[in-house]
Amino acid sequence: MTLDPPPAIIHRMMNNSAQPPAVHAADLTVVRGGRTVLRGLGFTVPRGQITGLLGPSGCGKSTLMRAIVGTQANVTGTLDVLGEPAGSVALRPRIGYLTQAPSVYQDLTVRQNLDYFAAVLDPGRAAASRRHEAVTRAITDVDLTTHADALAGNLSGGQLGRVSLAAALLGAPELLVLDEPTVGLDPVLRRDLWHLFHSLATERGTTLLVSSHVMDEAERCHRLVLMREGEILADDTPDDLRSATDTPTVEAAFLHLVDQASGRTTTPSRATDPARQGKETTR
Repeated sequence: MTLDPPPAIIHRMMNNSAQPPAVHAADLTVVRGGRTVLRGLGFTVPRGQITGLLGPSGCGKSTLMRAIVGTQANVTGTLDVLGEPAGSVALRPRIGYLTQAPSVYQDLTVRQNLDYFAAVLDPGRAAASRRHEAVTRAITDVDLTTHADALAGNLSGGQLGRVSLAAALLGAPELLVLDEPTVGLDPVLRRDLWHLFHSLATERGTTLLVSSHVMDEAERCHRLVLMREGEILADDTPDDLRSATDTPTVEAAFLHLVDQASGRTTTPSRATDPARQGKETTR
């Protein structure tokens, strides 16, 4: 898939390397219901790349994503996004956010859903042509052209997820925050979405933060943040993670780091067992 970037995106791509990280966190803490969900996190998300956020269920991935997009309460520490404090009004049109549950109106068509969200992002009669172009581009990006006039309520779960992704793409955001976008999708759809993610990063200069519990998807990311129990176990490239832990896969590296953090010694058979490779870690 080849994506044709608008002029503003071309300018963004040329300047990504000279800009600060898309996300910078220091001593980031979130307390919810008396429980510390995130514990003094520190990390960066480089611009124009895909950063994978991986870890089991309850480790704080979704909480961290909500903090980044500015919808999480009780956040302390430093969290800068695209050069602004997280949650700043100025960031709203610059960030696309995809939640785990599809956020679409079932009684509207695909195009009507996107027309509505586009009008929220870019209101006014003067912007009508720009909105139409953005909606058409988003529908094409997620390969729903043949379903543009179908009611959302008649779509499959995977198609609904792509409508939500199209809504997140409206306005050509600089940062896409995607919370488990491939859950429940068949292998072909997962492959196609990852092709799209890489095209967005390489051809448009978009920064993507993608959460997942599927360890083989980690190999598709430029950089990884591995989490467990509200803390960061590692923040590195897949190659460097495998090298540092002397393991053949990211899943094996993750298990090695978990055992290390728990004070256990990882045996070679566990780190290199081929029967474990390619399986999903329980979310």
